[in-house]
Formats: sequence, C-alpha cells, structure tokens
Amino acid sequence: MQILDCTFRDGGYYTDWDFNEDIVRTYLEGVNNLPIDYIELGYRNNPEKEYLGKFGYTPVYLLKQVRELSKKKLAVMLNEKNTKVEDLQNLTEPIKGLVDMIRLAVDPKNLLRAINLAKAIKTQGFEVGFNIMYMSKWEQYEELYEKLSSLNGVVDILNMVDSFGGIMPNEVTAMVGKLRGIVTCKIGFHGHNNLEMALANTLAAINSGVDSVDATILGMGRGAGNLNTELLLTYLNKDGLGVDFNALSDVITAFQPLYETYRWGTQLPYMISGANSLLQREVMALVTNRVYSFDSIVRGVQNKKDGIVDNAKYPLLEKAEFDDVIIIGGGESPVDHLEGITNFIAKKKNIALVFATARHAGKFIDINVPQYYCLLGREAKRLRANVKAEQFKAKCILPPYPRKLGTDVPSFAEKATYELPRIEFTTEFQDSCTTLAIQTALNISKGNIYIVGYDGYPGSVLSEKEVALSNENMALLQDYEKYTGKKLMSLTPSLYPELEIVSLYQFI
Repeated sequence: MQILDCTFRDGGYYTDWDFNEDIVRTYLEGVNNLPIDYIELGYRNNPEKEYLGKFGYTPVYLLKQVRELSKKKLAVMLNEKNTKVEDLQNLTEPIKGLVDMIRLAVDPKNLLRAINLAKAIKTQGFEVGFNIMYMSKWEQYEELYEKLSSLNGVVDILNMVDSFGGIMPNEVTAMVGKLRGIVTCKIGFHGHNNLEMALANTLAAINSGVDSVDATILGMGRGAGNLNTELLLTYLNKDGLGVDFNALSDVITAFQPLYETYRWGTQLPYMISGANSLLQREVMALVTNRVYSFDSIVRGVQNKKDGIVDNAKYPLLEKAEFDDVIIIGGGESPVDHLEGITNFIAKKKNIALVFATARHAGKFIDINVPQYYCLLGREAKRLRANVKAEQFKAKCILPPYPRKLGTDVPSFAEKATYELPRIEFTTEFQDSCTTLAIQTALNISKGNIYIVGYDGYPGSVLSEKEVALSNENMALLQDYEKYTGKKLMSLTPSLYPELEIVSLYQFI
C-alpha cells in the first residue's frame, strides 16, 4: 500500500497555488525521510483568466528544481474537463522524464472521453491515475460501473474521490469490493474531511486492500480539507510503519503559519454540504467571504439541499421622493461626528437615513426621520444586536429576489421589510452592503445623496480583508459616478478619492 501526499496541489486552493521557497524546501527535505511514495505537486493547466500561482501551472523549471531535491516519485494533475488531446503537446510532453504520474480529475459523466485522453498520455510513457470525483453520487450516474471496465489496460490506478466528504466507511468497503470485480488496475482512495471521516474512511479503504491512499500535511485542502498526512503516518506507525518524527515535525512546523492564516478544516457549512453531497468549491467560496455569517451560509446550503431558490419573498420597495438621503457606513466618522450629523439632519425637512450596516444603528435610533436598514449577509444578526424590538420603527431592505443565500429578517421587522426590484447602477459586487445601500438611496431620493462612515483605511500596510473591501468600495463609488454623472458627497472625512468631500459643518 502506497501513500501519495498532495499538499501543494490540494492545499493550493487556499494559497492560489503559491508556496514560498522555504516551505517548499523544508517539505521536500522532510518528505525525503518519510514513508511517502508519491508527491503530487500541482496542476498543469492551460492559460486561465484568473491568477494561479506556480503550483497551478507547475512549470518545467520548477519540476527540474523539485526533481533535484526529491527522492520520491512525482505526480501532477490535469483537469480533464479543461484538457483536450491536442493540449498534451504543451502540458505533458515537456515534462517527460521529470514526472512519473499524470493524474486526471474526472467527472463521472465524462468517463469515456477521459479514457481517450488517458490513452494519449500513456503513449508518452507516464503512469496514469484516474481521480473519479463525486464518489457518494456514483450510483446516480447511468452505467458508470459498467463503463469502468474500459479503464483496464489503460489506467494504472483508479482513485475513488470523496469530493463532498460525505461517504461512510461501510460504503468505502462496499465500493472497493465492487470495483475489484470490474477493474484490473490498482485502486486508491482520496478523502475529504467534511464529516471528520477522512481517517476512518481511509482506514476502511486500507483494510479493504486498496493500493494507495492520499493525504496532505495538516489536512490542507479545498474546503474542509483532507486526511492529515501526519495523522495517517502516526496511526500506521502504531502497526509498525517506520516514521521519522523529527522530519515530520519539521514539515508540520513549516506549514503551521499557513494554517494560522487560512484556518482550513471542517465547519458547520462544510458538514451540511458533506452530508448532502453539495459541491465543496461553492461552500468554500461562501465560508471565505467576509460578507456572510454562518447562519446565512447554512441557510443557503439548506435551500440548495431542499431545491428552492430562496426561503422567503417580500413586497417590492416603492419609490419615494426624499429631498436628502444619507447613507451611513461602518467607519468611525458617524460616531466621531454624531452631534454634527444630528444637527444636519434637524435642519432638513424631508430627509431619510439608509444604513449600509447596522453597526451604528443604535446611535441614531431616537432621531425621528425615516430610516432604512440594508439586510445582507450578517446584517440581520447585527440589527438584532443593535436595535431592540420595541425600538424598531424603520424599514428593512433586501436585495432582489432570489437572494444567493436565502433570506434572514428579524421577526420584529417582518411586516416592514421590502426587497429591491433590481440593481441598476452597477453589475459588480451584487453581494455587497454598499451596493444595496446605494441602490436604495437612488430609489428613494429626488435630491441630494450624502454619505458618512466610508472613511477608508489609513496606513500603507492593509490586511487582505481591508484591501478587498477598499477595492470593492472604490469600484462601486466609480459606478455610482458613471450612473449619475456626479460623485457621492461625503459629509465626513474620507480617504476615498472617488468621493466628493464636503464638510457637514458648513451646512449647520
């Protein structure tokens, strides 16, 4: 039974397939002293529009470097759905002699097409592995098991991939037994850890006599991650497998900072997706999105499981004609200038407040003017925390139906909640509180739209979250200007050049 470690390939979903040289060197030196047979380094891809780091393309120069440092057999992966036979001239021909195995990620519905690709790769002298995805749904693919006999004489190893992380040990055992009667090639297992079953499933596969299993350092991998290499080796050491724990510890230490940054591993949304065989990549995109709370993610996953586009629908927001509208963001300036803003509001006869976030809602709760709370992502939870039921006298605004992750509205706001008919001023960032706030302001204003609380981020070193939010806001403010022909006016200080800064104190 062999072990393949695919940390760089599967872990790359968190780092965009970039790993610094120190981590790579420590990993390769450590793995040289561990009972690991294959290292899967990354993908060989055709050019993509999105950014992929060096392990997303695994260029020849990198493979040459690794080949000099590593004593292990090397593998790379191709995405079958994006690869044609004619692509092999650029993808696999240049790496002959550097890589031992080419693994294909195969959707079961494309099995026969993938076999043609495998035949072409085989003529180039590589070992060929088939990673057939969606293991927990194999029974739903028509005649899949019958088609698997076509792998005989072509593929060296068939890897069962628990893409959703929802398979159980007894199912693994049954599938291995079934495959033994169909294929003559080796059989392997690649588990995901949504339900914390990766170790149990891998051990079931081993006990069933599989020829290879996959794992990653610290379980680093898409979504909830994979089986931890160190856990597998430690367990097998109990049964006599020799393990250099000093070398293993060095590798773990090298990857620890990445874990502290990305915090992969199972969480409630991944558990639900695993239990219901929902796609990891979709749930991963939601979990790593700063906008959504766990409640909203779980609700969205549940909606998808139940086959509904949204769990609630509300009346459309009717047009209004306020002379002035103030959008209130989450920066500190609304608190720092609260008295001035209050006096500004008092001088206006026909004004409304639109809260992009409910963070400062409690500060304005006693001001007797129409107020609108934008509800997106975690904002319903924030509204419950900052406004008591007996204080609520506003309206809540939702994005257009259906909403990506369903609908969450505080019970005390049910009868005062409306949804926008459409987003008109931009086609970008539909999952943005700023988008919702600006469109709401446009729908209810016949005069001036002001903004406060969009302060920007001082300093030259920003966090990834701050950079993303800043770029998002800049793009939306630019779209507002293109749509209206004028910049939004900020009554408080802001670092956004896309805003026209006008001091609120000149008006009071």
